[in-house]
Amino acid sequence: MNALHRAPRRVRRLGGDEGSAAVEAAVIVPSLIMFVCLAIAGGRLVTSGAKIDAAAQDAARQASLHRTAAAAHRGAHAAAEESLHDQGIACASTSVSVNASALSVPVGQVGTVTVTVTCTVNLSDLLLPGMPGTRTLTSTATSVVDQYRQRGG
Repeated sequence: MNALHRAPRRVRRLGGDEGSAAVEAAVIVPSLIMFVCLAIAGGRLVTSGAKIDAAAQDAARQASLHRTAAAAHRGAHAAAEESLHDQGIACASTSVSVNASALSVPVGQVGTVTVTVTCTVNLSDLLLPGMPGTRTLTSTATSVVDQYRQRGG
């Protein structure tokens, strides 16, 4: 009877799993942290892209309301900056390109104004190894110029 009780103890000591939880945690926790950071980075890029789209649409609409190309450029830049600021996007750098050549077409013809907004979004605060510090997002929007409104050329 004494020999029967000793055998299971040896088996328990040989097959014990002391310390395996620490090893599992050391393997799994960094992977989970990396996954969460990637999800946050993806979410930030998607929401920033949508907000930059909205800024481009606002800028194009504002540019289409002006009568001269110079005023359209000023209006588009101001509208894009205001829209990005109102939506809480802090771009490392921003550029606004305006094609207002349709403002010079004769009254009665349909024209469009196209605005491209480029914003460099900062990702370096996520501390992901291998992740670039910034990502440049670009959005283009077009707005129709009223064909019967006076134009300055």
